[in-house]
Amino acid sequence: MQILTLIETTRLRLLALAQRLSFLAPLLLRVTLGVVFIQTGWGKLSDLAQTAENFRGWGVPLPEINARIASCTEFFGGILLLVGLGTRLAALPMAFTMLVAIATAKRSAIGGFNFDGFTNLLGFEEWSYLVMFLVVAIIGPGRVSVDAFIAQRLARRAHAPGLPSSGAPVRHG
Repeated sequence: MQILTLIETTRLRLLALAQRLSFLAPLLLRVTLGVVFIQTGWGKLSDLAQTAENFRGWGVPLPEINARIASCTEFFGGILLLVGLGTRLAALPMAFTMLVAIATAKRSAIGGFNFDGFTNLLGFEEWSYLVMFLVVAIIGPGRVSVDAFIAQRLARRAHAPGLPSSGAPVRHG
């Protein structure tokens, strides 16, 4: 009986610790994605001619325009993810850029719709980034983010005495 109590106590303590540290998961995802995509976006923006040429070689339509769009999406989206501002919205176009990268730059490496093609797809870093962007879009930015700070401020303001939901002071008299 004592061993079962010890196991249960340990399990509950580990669960409590995991709960206290749960803020780290979205933070680590956002920081990792933000830093990586600020760098890749800046690299593309710094050499748009080469980026457009790469897009042309991969068969991306309108390579000059799409090079600018993808570069700005990665760079500015990376900044937004890093600080956690508009996180869910920023993650979606970034996920889309990964779909485009897989469909264009990685298309020949997939090898069709078979088991080998599927396992190849899962091995692409673009696939991993796509999944991470979707996770961030689903779970949100977490407690350590500008989004969470804004939400807290708005919630406090909405519940402050003497303030209507608009946040404007109530005039008496």
